Amino acid sequence: MGHRTVVPPAPLPQRHGIDPVRLRLPWVGDWATVRDHLVDRLPVGPEVVDAMLADRAVHGVDGPLDPGAPFVPGAYVWFHRELAPEVPVPFPVTVVHRDERLLVVDKPHFLAMTPRGRHITETALARLRRELGLPQLSPAHRLDRLTAGLAMFVIEPGLRGAYQSLFQERLVRKTYEAVAPYDETLELPCTVSSRIVKERGELAAREVAGEPNSESRVELLERRGGLGRYRLLPVTGRTHQLRLHMSSLGLPLLDDPLYPRVLPEAALDDFSRPLQLLARTLEFTDPVTGEEHCFRSGLELAAWTAAGQKWHARH
Repeated sequence: MGHRTVVPPAPLPQRHGIDPVRLRLPWVGDWATVRDHLVDRLPVGPEVVDAMLADRAVHGVDGPLDPGAPFVPGAYVWFHRELAPEVPVPFPVTVVHRDERLLVVDKPHFLAMTPRGRHITETALARLRRELGLPQLSPAHRLDRLTAGLAMFVIEPGLRGAYQSLFQERLVRKTYEAVAPYDETLELPCTVSSRIVKERGELAAREVAGEPNSESRVELLERRGGLGRYRLLPVTGRTHQLRLHMSSLGLPLLDDPLYPRVLPEAALDDFSRPLQLLARTLEFTDPVTGEEHCFRSGLELAAWTAAGQKWHARH
């Protein structure tokens, strides 16, 4: 039978915009102390756990725990994990819209939305919490690390579910722009649908046989020589959907390190070659106020700007 309790608030403040780790002690176990359990549970050596306790860095609901604090089944403990150094992403996050409920920003290429894996403090969420003094800020949706453009966050914690539901229920109209090769034989606009799978631990998603679970509309906006600027409208939101669908059309996005083939890992962090994909617009009806929102990114795709400069130089 499960044990249900109200989760108490964290007794530790955020550090670098990152919440402390929260662990709940098991209901069943033969550990005499919290220290014994942490030694078994955490992927660090006992000397690290001992140092954390000696520094009074492990907290219970009533404050720091002593090194000999007894194991209490079902209790919560909090601590900050040691963070590895991260390479700073040398591009700003620009505020597009802010009110008491919502924050919409232009996220640059290479900056992850939320802490995960090796990207913790160098994420949009951590940066914005620090820079704007919004410790309770939370994301309303996902946007790939390598994709730039509009990203939406919720300021008021109690409204997070309402705004996240907009994306989950496909009530947000999203458009993207991309730069890719131009193919005069391809009839556009067109709709691409396929079944996409993304295996855990693999960098790239892939298309497989079976009932489609993804759909994208592809439109050509402009052509400059051998390049095209495309408007992409995702009907669904599978991981890497637009990148994979463009690649399947024979139009892989410029500077895509995963499609049509996975490049060496260094390409994923080459700040000089950003993926030419931009989340251009977000449109939706505000679930709280009923207001119609239409946000537009102020960013531009570098490859298209460069192509335009070359075109004007020739003409």
